[in-house]
Amino acid sequence: MTDEQQNQLRKIRAYASREAVPILQDETGDFICAYIKEHNVRTVLEIGTAVGYSAIKFAMTDEDVRVTTIELDLERHLAAKENIARAGLSSRIEAIHADALFYDFNGRFFDLIFIDAAKAQYIKFFEKYKESLAPHGAIISDNLSFHGMVDDLSLTHNYSTKKLVKKIQKYVDFLRTNPEFTTEFFECGDGISVTRRAQRA
Repeated sequence: MTDEQQNQLRKIRAYASREAVPILQDETGDFICAYIKEHNVRTVLEIGTAVGYSAIKFAMTDEDVRVTTIELDLERHLAAKENIARAGLSSRIEAIHADALFYDFNGRFFDLIFIDAAKAQYIKFFEKYKESLAPHGAIISDNLSFHGMVDDLSLTHNYSTKKLVKKIQKYVDFLRTNPEFTTEFFECGDGISVTRRAQRA
């Protein structure tokens, strides 16, 4: 990563902080970038672009990495496109403005799928995009701790937040009991999981 690219990431992080746009935590980003290197990941699908910070970080991991990222919010999508262009990565990051629940990749497969969009839709995202996962690929899901509330619901008294946390709890249970996949959970950032297809005997 060049000094210019690092400076670009700092600018995006500052913008996200000012505008209250949730972006990847440093610890989580470092974990995923290490995973990309260790497992020779070449194609990444990201559900939830925000302003492009994580897509840029993933693409900077290796010159052979290609990232496809989907964002529903038009303003964030346009900001991401601009940030990607400024980072000189438009040729390796495909930013799509669409509802990920209804987008069709027409048989494309990805080595890594990163789910970091609407938390209440995680199960639907997983069920839809598992079909786009390469045979030895992984699905990484972020924010599974949700500021500690998933393990301790008493940390919030807000009804809508409690409702969302219960949906995340349901997703965690879905991952734990899914017979098609095996999942590891990590206390990294705001809680992440790495899910791979179960190995048949």
